[in-house]
Amino acid sequence: MSYQQALSGLGAASSNLDVIGNNISNSNTVGFKEGKAQFADMYANSISTAVSNQIGIGTRLAEMQQQFSQGTITTTNQALDVAINGNGFYQLSNNGSTVYSRNGVFHLDNQGNIVNSSGMQLIGFAADSKGVVSASTVPLSVPTSNIQPTATKNIMAAFNLNSQDANKAVADFDPTDSNTYNASTSVDAYDSLGGTQKVSIYFTKSSTGSWEAFAGYGDPVTQKTDFGSVTFDQSGNLSATATSSTSTAGVSVPGTGKFTVTIPNGADPTGNSTQTLTLNLNGTTQYGTKSGLSNLVQDGNATGELTGFTVGNDGTLTGNYSNGETKSLGQIALANFNNQNGLQNMGNNVYAQTAASGAPQVAVPGSTNHGTLQGGAVEDSNVDLTKELVNLMTAQRNYQANAQTIKTQQAVDQSIINL
Repeated sequence: MSYQQALSGLGAASSNLDVIGNNISNSNTVGFKEGKAQFADMYANSISTAVSNQIGIGTRLAEMQQQFSQGTITTTNQALDVAINGNGFYQLSNNGSTVYSRNGVFHLDNQGNIVNSSGMQLIGFAADSKGVVSASTVPLSVPTSNIQPTATKNIMAAFNLNSQDANKAVADFDPTDSNTYNASTSVDAYDSLGGTQKVSIYFTKSSTGSWEAFAGYGDPVTQKTDFGSVTFDQSGNLSATATSSTSTAGVSVPGTGKFTVTIPNGADPTGNSTQTLTLNLNGTTQYGTKSGLSNLVQDGNATGELTGFTVGNDGTLTGNYSNGETKSLGQIALANFNNQNGLQNMGNNVYAQTAASGAPQVAVPGSTNHGTLQGGAVEDSNVDLTKELVNLMTAQRNYQANAQTIKTQQAVDQSIINL
């Protein structure tokens, strides 16, 4: 019998050496999870054998168990390197079937699809042209088309107007003569095709606490209009706005700090329509210091090309465009399982679902029982080389000890033969 026990022990030690060697060889594999050989003893099945007299007949490999502990996260600064911090697996499309992985090294293929080194496509929640993320999962891709321009509708401008400036004659205002106004600024307004038109704003002090506002468009300014009056209280705060009696620019809502200004619509090929802008002067003050601009924002933008992207903690893939705009391009989905060790290891650092693993629980990163993501980083292998080298020596001693059992049994057999 000793030969059987020893041979099973040699086989077990050999399997253990294989597992340890595989761990060591994958110590630099991104997202790799170390394996651990689990063994069980064996006994002969005999109804007549007394329990107290049972002698084992060796050992067997009961299970090769993956250790899904967290690996160290290392920054790479590559946009599509993504690390999982916590539970979960990436979903990958492998020729139509879904597999799972912890390896977050991705890149774009020649069609803009987000793929791993084997060409498997990353799965997540798609986003429409406006950046709204859907609830269904699809293979993710990065659109290469330009972002759609947005027409300017609102201009937010806040000034300080010097209370100590001299009064000027409103009737003599001329945008080409800086002596006829006290303060000015200009901003590019966009039409629906992304074309720009410079809009200029001027202030002329008519009396203490009262200013007349003018607008012009073109570069240089070819048109001008008086669009309203701006008044301040004794504390220098904006108190009221009103459309001037000579205004042809539109209307204002008294006391709100808002006016409407119209300019030609550059997107209209007939040249017959206009574009209406709302000018918001809230935040404008009148203090005894130099006139100047404290805030200027408009809500339109030109078309823009994709210049890069980032991945957020919740898996949102955000595109950065040359016009300064950002837009959601999709969201990476994570899958978790009740029994991770029930997954089938397919090689290439991917796993397949089995009945033992249970169904995948797909959700956004950071939700219940799902980890978060870190863009520009990877999760290193969780193999501890120091521990594996110790395990390697232990497995070697086990192998040698079982070989010694065979040698001892041979000596016993030889003694019997020599009788």
